[in-house]
Amino acid sequence: MKKSTIIILAVVAIVAIWGITGYNGMVKADEAVSTAWSNVENQYQRRADLIPNLVNTVKGYAAHEKETLDAVISARTRATQVTVDADNLTPEKLQEFQKAQGEVGSALGRLLAITEAYPELKANQNFLELQAQLEGTENRISVERRNFNDAAKSYNTSIRTFPRNLLAGMFGFEKRPYFEAQEGAEKAPEVQF
Repeated sequence: MKKSTIIILAVVAIVAIWGITGYNGMVKADEAVSTAWSNVENQYQRRADLIPNLVNTVKGYAAHEKETLDAVISARTRATQVTVDADNLTPEKLQEFQKAQGEVGSALGRLLAITEAYPELKANQNFLELQAQLEGTENRISVERRNFNDAAKSYNTSIRTFPRNLLAGMFGFEKRPYFEAQEGAEKAPEVQF
């Protein structure tokens, strides 16, 4: 064999190995983003599952706070109807999902504020347990959202840096959106007694 043929075959082999490892790396990063998204959804589902128990516990003590209880139930229902597939995660769909989940958080905040008027509810063991679980879930949601953003950042960096961006373009790998702070999150909440 000629020396030039061997060199050409070696270059083709190196490019093929680079292409295969680059593609596989992008697939792994894409799967990490999908897994992180599933973990986010799992924690939001946990919160949605806790809400009926919390509402029913409060209902026994604060039956005349029907409007707030209905708002929590309604927000939960809307939030569970907004689903986003990890493969079709667009900025618009993510924003719609965040908005629905934000409404749940806001409604829960109003519900928990009502409990201040009911000392016997605040002392109820079931309520305290549910409140602790809900607080833990909110922390888990925060952690999973951060993990999702980290996975999306790693993936986005991978597909946008040269020369992998050439492979990403050829195989249709697209940038993933991030969770962002909700509108008004920069303002501290106002607490009134």
